[in-house]
Amino acid sequence: MGRTVRLTATVNEEDGGLYCARCVQVEVACEGHSVDEALDRLRQALEHYFERRPVPHPPQHPPIVVPIEVRLPD
Repeated sequence: MGRTVRLTATVNEEDGGLYCARCVQVEVACEGHSVDEALDRLRQALEHYFERRPVPHPPQHPPIVVPIEVRLPD
């Protein structure tokens, strides 16, 4: 059994009742019919992803995840 690394994920509810879980540190995302299913799929995808790629160094401070509003042209 290998080591454990802590990463950050965001989960958004998508149209059609699906949830999309994304890892903040690397470009990996998965969908599921529930938050738990999306996170489970993301966890499995990340484990597979890191079989062939280096694990990023953990940041000194955790990321700050916040919503942001952007004004778009009419």
